[in-house]
Amino acid sequence: MTPAAVITGIGVVAPTGTGVREHWDNSLAGRSGIAPITSFDVSGLPVAVAGQVTGFDRSEWVDHRLVVQTDRWTWLAFAAARLALDDAELDPSGQNPMELSVVTASGSGGNAFGQHEIQALWQEGPRAVSAYQSIGWFYAASSGQLSIRHQLKGACGVLVADGAGAIDAVRQARRVLARGGAGVLTGGTEAPLSPYALACQSGQRALSGGTDPDTAYRPFAADATGHVPGEGGAMLVLEPRDRARERGARIYAEVAATASTHDAWHPEDPPPDVRQLERAVRESIARAGCVPDDIDVVFADGAGHPEADRLELAALRAVFAGRRVPVTVPKTMTGRLCSGGAALDLAWAALALDRGVLPPTVHVPADALGPGLDLVTEARPADVRHALVVARGVGGFNSAAVLRRSDPAGQR
Repeated sequence: MTPAAVITGIGVVAPTGTGVREHWDNSLAGRSGIAPITSFDVSGLPVAVAGQVTGFDRSEWVDHRLVVQTDRWTWLAFAAARLALDDAELDPSGQNPMELSVVTASGSGGNAFGQHEIQALWQEGPRAVSAYQSIGWFYAASSGQLSIRHQLKGACGVLVADGAGAIDAVRQARRVLARGGAGVLTGGTEAPLSPYALACQSGQRALSGGTDPDTAYRPFAADATGHVPGEGGAMLVLEPRDRARERGARIYAEVAATASTHDAWHPEDPPPDVRQLERAVRESIARAGCVPDDIDVVFADGAGHPEADRLELAALRAVFAGRRVPVTVPKTMTGRLCSGGAALDLAWAALALDRGVLPPTVHVPADALGPGLDLVTEARPADVRHALVVARGVGGFNSAAVLRRSDPAGQR
């Protein structure tokens, strides 16, 4: 039997706020962090609005010597990781470092860092390129830096599956715990809002060119025009349930199960049917020892592209067979955060289980899902025992996770 893995710490750095309290308060109030991009000239770029982390002071989270070695996405990971460890009241220095790990997800990497070094190369020549170019931009940078900073010397790694990546990272984290690990720092952050990063995204047909923050990203709406990108994400502390109870840790939720599939279809086109997405959802529910009627809320992927949204709705209708299950897309307040997106959805779901409130979907009509599904458009008290998180990534990735409300016995 695989030991139960529970979430004991949550660290959020997102357009909805930094830290659980600010993030949760803004989420319940429906305060969106999507706004016009003003930090650089966006004329000629494919998007004008994005979900942005405001008021972030890197000096509070990043050692000065590391600033020149790392990109903003790693700075956000530093902050989210420290917040998560503090929230879990877990000090790695007091633990066996060989029993602690970090597993992150990344799909964008250090774009701003890479842009700066490319500019240096062409303007000043090879000698102007930083030696840290070789380590600052690539996908494993945040995992490596977090491992070094917190002396996490167990099995560490990074998963690359675009928007589905953080669920896959959590799945790997559960494997690490099953093999004897004492704790895993897992999740993902992204910062894909530099000019170079936006240029790299310009080929995505699902990207919204809207200029109004209230209407640019409206998944499932009849007039949806695509998605807007965002930065940030979340880091989670996962521990074996028995160990967490033994040390008196607060338990937000249990990661009951995850599942992943792939459409095996052309990455530029939506799949011809919903079989693989539906299969991921069904398998995650079955692996959790549940049936669809046990699911109390769905945190939907919400692509924002009409065809992709239609396919997700078809999969959910097939699974829930007409049951009016609550569905929410709180990422309408942040935009799609690439690999930070599913991590933030997992954080939202864990908080909903812990606090008995569903965060809302904003700027989308209440009837947008049509018959059989119940879109949450205002914060709603709810008795949530099981939450389903659905995530998809560009290129055909599908992942789903079921979180279960933990038995309150043993919590402080």
